[in-house]
Amino acid sequence: MPDFLLEVGTEELPANFLSDAIVQWRSRIPQTLAANSLNSYAVEVYGTPRRLAVLIKGLPQQQPDREEEIKGPPAQAAFKDGQPTPAAIGFAKKQGVELDALQVRPTDKGDFVFVNKKTPGRPVAEILTELVPQWIFTLEGKRLMRWGDGDVRFSRPVRWLVALLNEAILPIELVNGSDRINSDRISHGHRVLHPATITINQATDYVDTLRSAYVVVDDNERATTIAKEVHAAVNSVNGSTEIYPDLLTEVTNLVEWPSPVVGKFDAEFLNLPTEVITTVMVSHQRYFPVFKGENHQELLPNFITVSNGDPTKSDIIAKGNERVIRARLADGQFFYNADIAKPLESFLPQLEKVTFQEDLGSLRVKVNRVVNIAEQIATQLGLSATDSQNIQRAALLCKADLVSQMVYEFPELQGIMGQKYALASGENAAVATAIFEHYLPRGADDILPETLTGQVVGLADRLDTLVSIFGLGMIPSGSSDPFALRRAANAIVNIAWAANLGINLDNLLQQTAANFAQEYNKEAGQLVTTLQEFFLQRIRTLLQEEKQIDYDLVNAVLGENDPEYTERALQDLLDVRDRALYLQQIRNDGTLDKIYETVNRSTRLAAQGDLDTKQLEPANLINPELFQKSSEKAFYDAIVELVPQTQTAQQSRNYQLLIAALAKIAPTVSNFFDGPESVLVMDTNPDIKRNRLNLLGLLRNHARVLADFGAIVKNL
Repeated sequence: MPDFLLEVGTEELPANFLSDAIVQWRSRIPQTLAANSLNSYAVEVYGTPRRLAVLIKGLPQQQPDREEEIKGPPAQAAFKDGQPTPAAIGFAKKQGVELDALQVRPTDKGDFVFVNKKTPGRPVAEILTELVPQWIFTLEGKRLMRWGDGDVRFSRPVRWLVALLNEAILPIELVNGSDRINSDRISHGHRVLHPATITINQATDYVDTLRSAYVVVDDNERATTIAKEVHAAVNSVNGSTEIYPDLLTEVTNLVEWPSPVVGKFDAEFLNLPTEVITTVMVSHQRYFPVFKGENHQELLPNFITVSNGDPTKSDIIAKGNERVIRARLADGQFFYNADIAKPLESFLPQLEKVTFQEDLGSLRVKVNRVVNIAEQIATQLGLSATDSQNIQRAALLCKADLVSQMVYEFPELQGIMGQKYALASGENAAVATAIFEHYLPRGADDILPETLTGQVVGLADRLDTLVSIFGLGMIPSGSSDPFALRRAANAIVNIAWAANLGINLDNLLQQTAANFAQEYNKEAGQLVTTLQEFFLQRIRTLLQEEKQIDYDLVNAVLGENDPEYTERALQDLLDVRDRALYLQQIRNDGTLDKIYETVNRSTRLAAQGDLDTKQLEPANLINPELFQKSSEKAFYDAIVELVPQTQTAQQSRNYQLLIAALAKIAPTVSNFFDGPESVLVMDTNPDIKRNRLNLLGLLRNHARVLADFGAIVKNL
């Protein structure tokens, strides 16, 4: 069984393109092989800054022969008086068969002409010759480029091509204008350590042949080696480090023969905040910082860089990197000293010169809106005067560091420097911490703010962004979300859930939208409706994907086109979370099954009545004089007993009380339906019918305090 090697040699590829390309090939190549009925033993994708390669082991010599039954025209159109018509002749010609190969068979739609066609499998070499250009030039990435006089687009110019089927060269030509690249067995080793060309004798020699030329083609092997050797280098200076995943991935895709190098910088720069130094190292220089202890709070004046050069020249490489970081840290020192020389509040006027969004004014105007929204949230939560003052102060200063010299140069430090400058300016710790925390979470896997002040300011900032951008009609669609509005809405819900903040989101949306509409001469009604729908979708997604709630239980607590439930969800985020979690719990432990049939049946029948869904009290709704069976009286008594338990469950959000009460009433309701004293709900007497429907409606309404049982699917 043949093995196939493809290596696409290029000029140095960007690290992010290489990462994406490897992922794409690992998915796409097996799919295209399977689509061509080629089942391989293994597909191994490799990549370095100068090459992208795939080794496919155990391919068949050719596709299996394929037999197909192909349906043609109706028999009535294909034959007339037993003779083939042009329709039959054309069909046979198209399929490459003789007329006597045509068969007439009955179908549900009458008799049709069929042909059994056997297609011999194509040689694997022929198929690969067609697939290889597709694999190369369908790769997706940012900023693909053209080169030479051709129209081919790729991340970087392609310079050589290796294509071997076992030991034989598979002839493939890549055409780019006047440029022709023909496949061969000649590859290139490490640019510095092995500048000469290398010959690959057969496909399976690839990894070892490249290794002999100082190229480790397996990205996973390079990553493992880098992590191991970085730790060894750190130990040599009695320090510790953190292997940041993104940094490791980037460095892995920047080197072919990794060689960690220990560098140092002037100890005087340790006076800078640790975050400044690590940002310079990690984000800008791709160095691994060296910490004193395992808690990673204090740095040593060292760094680890991963070189792609000659390991014997490590001293020279270290000195070059030391000059670079010295200059970067000197810049940081200058920015820090200049910023910290004045109070954080003094930066506020400069925010007037920074545009938040063209139609929404400056960052200073945004800050004013955030202050107002934060005050509304504090009022909703009934916070103390001290907490409210801290929130107002943090909201006022939360964006001030954006115009500092440090954050202008290193945007990743927004909020971090704000916290440090606030403390240096004499602001209290709650305000300073909130300036940092209001940006949290910064991504899907980030931490949430832990302090009340940070939580409220973070909510206010995101609410302002959502209402303002939505107010301009810039609503996310498909994958387009330039202002990260989905992430902002998710953060609002997650912060409220994690901190158990009893905010009325619906009220906040209406207040904020009204203020926006007044200030920018917009219409508030439709804006509120659009925001409500957007948040409901976010809540639905978070419950299903993050809280792992079954889809039908999410429908049951959010309602399906049920304004009562949607309004309730937005007015009390904690309640909708608790109800969904509790429903999932009672499904998992089997409790839901015990009451499902009774409540669901009652819910379906109650829909034929006209009882308002908010009614819980049977007084003035049920006439005991109309009872004809003892089961009706028992049902009524059970409802009367149920009322205080439901009210307690509502007030305390202890829905276990409600479910226990519903479980207790279930046998009584079952007897009402099917017992020896069962009744016909849809009695011919309209008064009796209404009385019985109201009983069922009351039971439905009590169950609706938890969820719409009509939306729950049995035994999901």
